[in-house]
Amino acid sequence: MPSVIVGGAPADSELPPGQHVTTPPLAEWAQTATRVRRDRWTFTIAAEGVPLRSWTWRAFQAMPHQRLCVDLHSEAGWSLLATNWEGVPMRALFAGVDARAEFTRVETYTEFTTNLPLDDLLEMPTWIADSYEGRPIPSGAGGPARLLVPHLYLWKSARWVRAIDLSDRERPGTRERAGWHNYGDPWLEQRYRHH
Repeated sequence: MPSVIVGGAPADSELPPGQHVTTPPLAEWAQTATRVRRDRWTFTIAAEGVPLRSWTWRAFQAMPHQRLCVDLHSEAGWSLLATNWEGVPMRALFAGVDARAEFTRVETYTEFTTNLPLDDLLEMPTWIADSYEGRPIPSGAGGPARLLVPHLYLWKSARWVRAIDLSDRERPGTRERAGWHNYGDPWLEQRYRHH
């Protein structure tokens, strides 16, 4: 399986404002796990709910994976630097998909959803990851597969990812409807939507 290293920031790099460095595992890894069996896992790209392309776990595992090293910034104020993952780039998953929409909504195997501009998934380094620090991703950290969007706050990197639904209209997700920022740039401290 071909691999590349995508660089994370060095340990002495500047952090986004309001962040402090910690070491894993932290709160997110300790949350109650949603267990998704690999033999029942699927990932779908859809447009307004109509499936365009879908993968079983076996088909997803056959996709070319990348090894990546990225920094993650939680909206809670902690950052994990140089975390190591393996996953399939979103660009590879979208190859051959007629993706003309402006927005996406990320759906999971829970009731949690989040929203992202399609350009962020296709133009920035993003992945569906299935390995963390050389091992299968633990259920509490979003295994068997999770979205990784390291340039945004961690809630945008949805755990237990199930589908990405394309749309011409922005459809805020779970936290965004509760007052969190629609975009979530850690360098701009976009945690909450200002009223």
